[in-house]
Amino acid sequence: MNTAVRRPKRIYVKVTSDFDATGYMQPRTITWKDGRTFRIDSVKDFRPASSVERGLPGDCYTIVIQGETRHLFFERGDRRFASCFGRWFVESLSPEE
Repeated sequence: MNTAVRRPKRIYVKVTSDFDATGYMQPRTITWKDGRTFRIDSVKDFRPASSVERGLPGDCYTIVIQGETRHLFFERGDRRFASCFGRWFVESLSPEE
């Protein structure tokens, strides 16, 4: 019996987002590496979620795309690099994403 735990793979994606007057970041679309773009129908939840692996702070957005609920993560950039604010990723266990 194989009891190895499969760790989710991070898939970095391009995300367009809006900022409201209070500075809240609202993701609107996700674009995959192959150019496919999906509109985010709604954001159901938001919570802080740090990257333990990299020691960077971040956020987790629970989003709905085409009726499917997914988690979209924003990994804040390293403070030593002011021009790199952060980057977005989703997690996947399947190799085709």
